[in-house]
Amino acid sequence: MTSGAGGVKLEDLFDMGSDDDEFPSSAVPVKKEASGSPDLIPSSPPDAGPAQHSGSDPELLRTFYQRLFPWRYFFQWLNHSPQPTLDFEHRELSFMLSNDAVMRYQSYRTSDLLRKDVLRLMPTRIEIGPVYSTNPRERKLLQNAANFRPIAKELCFDIDLTDYDDIRTCCDKANICNKCWQFMTMAVKVITAALREDFGFKHIMWVYSGRRGIHAWISDKGARTLDDSKRKVIAGYLEVIVGGAQSGKRVNLRRPLHPHLTRSIDLLKSHFQEDVLEAQDPWRSSERAEKLLQLLPDRELRDALKRKWDASPGRSSSLKWSDIDQVAKTVTNKNFDSKALLDAKQDIVLEYTYPRLDINVSKKLNHLLKSPFVIHPGTGRVCVPVDPKTFEDFDPLSVPTIQQLIHEIDSWTEPEVKSEKAVLDWEKTSLKPYIDYFRTHVNAIMRDERDIKVKRERDGEDGESW
Repeated sequence: MTSGAGGVKLEDLFDMGSDDDEFPSSAVPVKKEASGSPDLIPSSPPDAGPAQHSGSDPELLRTFYQRLFPWRYFFQWLNHSPQPTLDFEHRELSFMLSNDAVMRYQSYRTSDLLRKDVLRLMPTRIEIGPVYSTNPRERKLLQNAANFRPIAKELCFDIDLTDYDDIRTCCDKANICNKCWQFMTMAVKVITAALREDFGFKHIMWVYSGRRGIHAWISDKGARTLDDSKRKVIAGYLEVIVGGAQSGKRVNLRRPLHPHLTRSIDLLKSHFQEDVLEAQDPWRSSERAEKLLQLLPDRELRDALKRKWDASPGRSSSLKWSDIDQVAKTVTNKNFDSKALLDAKQDIVLEYTYPRLDINVSKKLNHLLKSPFVIHPGTGRVCVPVDPKTFEDFDPLSVPTIQQLIHEIDSWTEPEVKSEKAVLDWEKTSLKPYIDYFRTHVNAIMRDERDIKVKRERDGEDGESW
């Protein structure tokens, strides 16, 4: 049997046991007839787009990996130090190849070794898994399989605009525009505030998925070492929207509201007015207005509103929202509960603005998630990190494509005043601000890790002196 890198047998490079939702397919996988190999895991992402798209063109990918991918900072981000550590060496990386085969449990000691293997394999996608108790490539050499277990990974969140299809009116499925992208802005504001203020996390990086979603990576040491039970608690704390689009009322909260929810409503109320009522106008049609009526608690109120709206077809959502309080004043039902109406309206605001999390991504240490700076095969766009402080100004439709970046390199001209320092290829392109932000983020993580290490060593020395 042919051996792969590091003397590992070829069949050990492939694994049928992936439980990763990021390698999507709700259908039962069917092996490609052309491969004839039991070691290949076919995978067909629903948003992969046409095969001929530049996002998966091997020559363009080779140029991107050679000249633009920020290998050094990628290594430091996962390694938490400039020098190699087990945080990187024991980290699982997974590759999707051009024939849709998935290679699990890849690991590397340095960024140079990773870069060389990526250029050899030319994956169309790179996924990041956890740090394991031993080198993932050597897992099958262990006498006791229980000794191979995940021990650390960034706390992650995944939000996809397809989960907003029941409330966005401008787009659906994989399509996005700047109107519906505001749902992602709302999500970043709410989740970032909770992670910082309620859990004390500092190193939070949001990454555009390349088409219709965002991922959050929290790299604080305290976040990376959370076990599954604690991850599940945090995910549950942040989960408000429950059930599917056909399940009726999806927000049912206890009163008084938790401070996190009160803060969220304060953050979201302006978005509700501008980005939901005005931009999305979700209840203009009588069919959609019926859904709003079903979320209100009093039957007499619902009937009165329905009569009013039936008499004014096409009435805007902003006016219908105002109608609720106006018509409520005319309700004669002596059992009418104004507090219940206020609570219902708060629930509606949250149902139409609060982040819709793919909660399973956050609950498990061993869940894989797409790497930053890979190319989305369907759009050709780079999966770029975005500073949460400036996320409101971020335009996903302006993110550079792989073709655009290579054109920018080719058309770059050296300035008349030459710099003493060589200009790197990514500095010649519109990828520069994203890599600059990534570098700043990574340096902050390494600085904190160094401070923690120094404090631990100092405390240890102090203990010995006693």
